Amino acid sequence: MDYEKEIKNTKTIADIFEIVKEMIREYLGFEQAGLLVGLTDLGVHNNGFIGAFYSMEANMIIINKKPLARVMQTNPSIYNYYLFHIMLHEYIHSIGSFDEVKTRQLVYEISQHYFGDGHTVTQLATNIGKFMPNLTYPVAGFQPPTDINIDFVMGIDKRNTNYIN
Repeated sequence: MDYEKEIKNTKTIADIFEIVKEMIREYLGFEQAGLLVGLTDLGVHNNGFIGAFYSMEANMIIINKKPLARVMQTNPSIYNYYLFHIMLHEYIHSIGSFDEVKTRQLVYEISQHYFGDGHTVTQLATNIGKFMPNLTYPVAGFQPPTDINIDFVMGIDKRNTNYIN
């Protein structure tokens, strides 16, 4: 599969998520079925913002709407790459990698393997601060706000829910 072309031309979050899942299946041989993806406003924490997080209790990736909107406004050419990067990171958490340093390293290795050193996806994995200087990663024990409104992404996990019309 030409992942570069697929990511560049995709139009939906669900489609980018399918690319993430396929890449992980191919590279690691793992898959997480039944995962939900949602969008919400996570606000700003510790002079920065969190791009996304994985909730093990809900088996859900929550993506922060604010940085997505900011990327679309300021640098739309990297929107799909940024979204791919954060979803790849959180999907790796969902398959059992809970150590943040190891997860970041694996995201870099996968990005470098499929896209090479000079590609935006790999550059995001190498130094996301270059693109998003105020991005922070959730620290151990991060607790998301309890009163968030989540907009669920439709079409997630198509392969495992083909019985739904």
